[in-house]
Amino acid sequence: MLKSINPFTEELIKEYSEMSSEEIGKILSGADDAFRQWQTVDFAERAALMKEASAVLRRRKDEFAKLMTEEMGKPIAQSVAEVKKCAWVCDYYAENAEKFLADELIETDAAKSFVSYRPLGIVLAIMPWNFPFWQVFRFAAPGLMAGNAGVLKHSSNVSGCALAIEDVFREAGFPVNLFSTILLPSAKMREVIENPLVKAVTLTGSVPAGKSVAANAGAVLKKTVLELGGSDPYVILEDADIEQASGTCVTSRLINGGQSCIAAKRFVVVEAVYDKFVNLFVEKMKQVKMGDPFNDENLLGPQASPALRDILHQQVIKSIKMGAKLLLGGEVPDMKGAFYPPTVLVDVKKGMPAYDEELFGPVAAIIKAEDETGAVRIANDTIFGLGAAVFTKDVKRGERIAKEELKAGACFVNSFVKSDPRLPFGGIKKSGYGRELSVFGIREFVNIKTVYVC
Repeated sequence: MLKSINPFTEELIKEYSEMSSEEIGKILSGADDAFRQWQTVDFAERAALMKEASAVLRRRKDEFAKLMTEEMGKPIAQSVAEVKKCAWVCDYYAENAEKFLADELIETDAAKSFVSYRPLGIVLAIMPWNFPFWQVFRFAAPGLMAGNAGVLKHSSNVSGCALAIEDVFREAGFPVNLFSTILLPSAKMREVIENPLVKAVTLTGSVPAGKSVAANAGAVLKKTVLELGGSDPYVILEDADIEQASGTCVTSRLINGGQSCIAAKRFVVVEAVYDKFVNLFVEKMKQVKMGDPFNDENLLGPQASPALRDILHQQVIKSIKMGAKLLLGGEVPDMKGAFYPPTVLVDVKKGMPAYDEELFGPVAAIIKAEDETGAVRIANDTIFGLGAAVFTKDVKRGERIAKEELKAGACFVNSFVKSDPRLPFGGIKKSGYGRELSVFGIREFVNIKTVYVC
């Protein structure tokens, strides 16, 4: 059985039966049948349905937000914002997919030659719990608009969200079986990946999960896009607006309870402003209220599960034992729910979990650097490469550092890293490969076909 447990109340929400091989085979067969018809539907009809999906999300936003908060503990205001963002990505691809996938004429010796973008078939999505709606829609909206079918294997603790998303597309009027959910533990996904009806796989998750899926898909030569972990560095230079930078850094560290691949995790501060930044940062973290995620006064809800909270705590304890200094938090509170307090570590060095690993929760690691050169070196000293940011009043300086020096898929200046349907999203190094969103995302799962006419 797959269990959905409320991390705030620690009560069972619902149990879901694991699907059999026969049931999954039927779902894949139905998705393939739906794809064969859907690929012939013109962009105008696809767009009308995707616009309706957006409307469904907006109409039912409070219902879906409540479900998210119950299943994984996200503060309710952030859940509502997530549903609205999903509606945005639906609108974006409804309005732009035809342009993004239009034939491109190329002059050659032929009478006519062009590039055409054709759908592949079923795209299998293996998705995580931390943004249970957004992670799905950022694959589904471009995937369906490109003419593909989608099959979702969601994290077991957000099975309710998975089925709700399937219902969005059904209510919007998409063909039956074009978007379907399978209920199965991650350990049993190899058979699904290897099924000949599945043409490609997209995964958002951990590095070990990415390696496993890539290996399974690679063994049968199937395209994958992987968005994995991150240990995003934020560089604070001596000419930064420290008041603004510290506030932005606290916000980024605590979004979604700190459970975000692109949340700020390591704060690399040049020596000249280190003390001022640390003092302001700690004071702002102290002001954060933690508690019931349905109470709008609480910026920080529970972690997604006690087990995940305990992993985070062990990373903190180990870092302290290795020499990190605890300035705030760092203790599991004596209260019901999977809570972990806003926590600040300084004197963080290479070799500590707080330096080397992804801290998936409200824990900030602050690292002192001598100057800009040292700060950039520390920022890039990671196996990850998803996002990064730099804070400076000299915008041209910040742009140069973001463009030329920080090694990550998304680099921001004087702002926290975030995803946007209009911009490509993805990482390098062990943060994965491929891109989601924008024109690049919709072209990941199509056949980029050359047509040459004599």
